[in-house]
Amino acid sequence: MKKINCIIADDEMLAREVIENHISKLDNLNLVGACATGIEAYSMLNKQAVDLLFLDINMPQLTGLALLKTLKDPPAVILTTAYREFALDGYELGVIDYLLKPIAFERFLKAIDKYINVSGLKLFPALGEQFPLNQEDKPDFIYIKFNKKMVRILLEDIIYLEGLKDYVKVHTPTETIITYQTLTHFTEKLPVDAFMRVHRSYIVSLRHITAYSSSLIEIGKVEIPIGGVYAKAVMTLLHKGD
Repeated sequence: MKKINCIIADDEMLAREVIENHISKLDNLNLVGACATGIEAYSMLNKQAVDLLFLDINMPQLTGLALLKTLKDPPAVILTTAYREFALDGYELGVIDYLLKPIAFERFLKAIDKYINVSGLKLFPALGEQFPLNQEDKPDFIYIKFNKKMVRILLEDIIYLEGLKDYVKVHTPTETIITYQTLTHFTEKLPVDAFMRVHRSYIVSLRHITAYSSSLIEIGKVEIPIGGVYAKAVMTLLHKGD
């Protein structure tokens, strides 16, 4: 069973202890170091192989985002922060996910699942039981709150999602479903290999994209803007299919 070697970089002792405790509950995760500054993390990353870095954004001497920019071959990164708005900058640098403090174990697990999906490793539940990440293992639907019910929507039917203040429009070929949830909620639920957030107000289904440029994505006759924060990650992903 392959271990995922992890490092924590956070200047808050309590935050480091919380993440250490979460890591200790999962057999596949192996904590190889914990740092209080970006400079310590930089030194540790250059001395040993690391698969996954839990990185605080705001640290003295060298911030988390500044550290990422200095690394030529960074490991996978999950940002940790008390400020949601700063976490968005990390997507330009290709981070896997971000965790808002205080970090709940359930949310921590979702971030680990994202890392596993992206890396192609085997998926494991909280108790550490192993099973292959086959297509059959991936759910092909999600439930959405609609008209006081939880309605099942097939992932293949979701064309794109549009965030509007306190609710989200889920566009499908046959209808538009309005649900009082947030785009962040869907970012955490939708599979990263099939959907991508391209703007603070839009998540698109990759399979439904018909054309794109550096500033927008076309889905049929609908034009969806690409946000500046997301542009680099979007272009990187879309160019893989060229």
